[in-house]
Amino acid sequence: MASTTRSAAPTVGFDLDMTLIDSRPGIHACYRALSERTGTFVDADLAITRLGPPLAEELAHWFPAERVAAVADLYRSMYPAVAIAATPALPGAAEAIAAVRAAGGRAIVVTAKYEPNAKLHLEHLGIEPDALIGNLWAEQKAEALREHDAAVYVGDHLGDIRGARAAGAHAVAVATGPYTAGELHAAGADSVLADLTEFPEWLAAYRDEPPSAAARA
Repeated sequence: MASTTRSAAPTVGFDLDMTLIDSRPGIHACYRALSERTGTFVDADLAITRLGPPLAEELAHWFPAERVAAVADLYRSMYPAVAIAATPALPGAAEAIAAVRAAGGRAIVVTAKYEPNAKLHLEHLGIEPDALIGNLWAEQKAEALREHDAAVYVGDHLGDIRGARAAGAHAVAVATGPYTAGELHAAGADSVLADLTEFPEWLAAYRDEPPSAAARA
């Protein structure tokens, strides 16, 4: 008779910005540097309140459409020198990755961030996922989650919930980004955590529960 518990070691996907790392200080500094470089004002205080979507969507608020692609390239080229050292890991980030590994699973990072810069963040902070896939937003993230057979995806944004659902993965939301726990629940997250410090305990409970009893924590 088949087991009714989730005994298999899961592959767990994690978002990057405001899930594993607090990218606000680095991105704020990079937008200010971009303003100085281009002579075009970017409200960095406002921009860091709406992290998650692709860079081009934010730049479109400040630059004409015909300049967005070139300015995005400039921003990405400036980013390593300005943003990496200024960006800390969020509480519980390393421990969340370790919990997946301790369970015999694989931890992957799937992010909308430009992949080379995402890699620099992880290297700087000593976070070593089994795979990193960048340049994917919202439902696009389902491509990587399905490719890696991820059972769970953890993120802070409504787009992360949409990506998890598109992949048929359990959507775990952390209230460390722009949305409250209540908003994440209302958007359809399967489980909501205050932050990643709660993830190891959640993972242990998730693996022990029958699939039909998935908790909306």
